Order: sequence, then C-alpha cells, then structure tokens
Amino acid sequence: MELDNGEIATVHCPNSGSMKGCNLPGSPVYLSISDNPGRKYPHTWELVLADGCWAGINTQLPNRLVREAIENGVVRELQGYDNIRPEVSYGDNSRIDLLLSRAGERCYVEVKNVTLVEDGRALFPDAVTARGQKHLRELMSVVKGGDRGVIFFVIQRADGDAVSPADRIDPEYGRLLRLAIAEEVEALAYRARVTPVKLYWLSGFRWLCSRFLHCRPI
Repeated sequence: MELDNGEIATVHCPNSGSMKGCNLPGSPVYLSISDNPGRKYPHTWELVLADGCWAGINTQLPNRLVREAIENGVVRELQGYDNIRPEVSYGDNSRIDLLLSRAGERCYVEVKNVTLVEDGRALFPDAVTARGQKHLRELMSVVKGGDRGVIFFVIQRADGDAVSPADRIDPEYGRLLRLAIAEEVEALAYRARVTPVKLYWLSGFRWLCSRFLHCRPI
C-alpha cells in the first residue's frame, strides 16, 4: 500500500479469499494500525473503495458485528436466546462462529463475509473454499441431530440487492448451499453500508428460490 506520506508499506490482509472485485490497483483504502511490538506488519487492511462504495474486507469483523446485531435486536430471526458463545468446538474438528442457546435448545451460526458484487448481485465465495464446503456439511449434520443451523452472510458493501452462491467460482459450494437449504439449514443475510466512520445495517435477505437470496427491509 502507498501511505499518505508516499511510503510503500506491506500490510496485513485478514482475508483468505481472492479479493476479486476489491483488489483493483490504485483503489483508496483504509488501514488500521496496531501498537503491538510483536507484529510483523503494524498495518491491517480494513476497507477498500470498490465500484464507488466502501467494502469491508476484514473477515475477523463480521462475527462481532453479527453478535452485536443479535444482542441489539437487529436480527429478528435470532432473538430469544439466553446465551451467545463464540468459537465453540463442534463437528469434525470445527469451531462454530456463534452458538446460541436456551433451555435445551441450541442454534449454530456460521458467519460469512461477502465482498464480491457483480451486476447488483452479491456473490459468495470469491474463491474455491473447501473450508466453506465443510461448514455447510457440518450445519446439515447439526440440523439432522435436532439442533438449529444457520448460515449467515454479512454483505459488507451496499451496492448488492440480492445474494447468490458464486457457482462460476465454486460450483460445489453452490450445490451444497442449495442442498443445505433443502435440509432445513437456514440462510440469513444482512447488508451493510460501510463508511470509514460507522457501519449501518441496511437490510436483510431471505432465501426465496433455488438461485437467489433477495432483500427485504428491516
């Protein structure tokens, strides 16, 4: 990255995807700076201006955003639970992003960050993801065992009005997502308008057919 003072710096990118649609050279970005002396690179890439809107590329942030949204009543579909625990072990050596529980009921929530938008449609994933495929299989197992399973897409940019699996990029993920929906894994998605100052939840999405998740107001 080229900093404001003209210095060229190597920064940490907390995103293991291809960054398709967010990696155009010369794009304005926002970085955070850590004062941890043990870090190799003090800067972390947080935002990028993509197609005229800010996109949040830090994949470590959505879990906290979703938890906060649940606790504040923004996510209506996930209300009424007494406890929320992050990073709980389950399945085949996996960790669920959020485990919600109440009086003998459990809800496993897997959170995915979405930054790729093409022709007004938010797409996930932006690279082949064996890990994401595994998560869908794990959620199907959770549901078969009598618990609730949720795949929660966080669209950290405001220019997409529908969500779809990126079949052209990872057709197996798309197949498994549709299968998971058929097996009663719930698909939720919420879109945000990202700014350098604040993130605003704009709308949620529901799975309406075999191809898209379409938005609805909240």
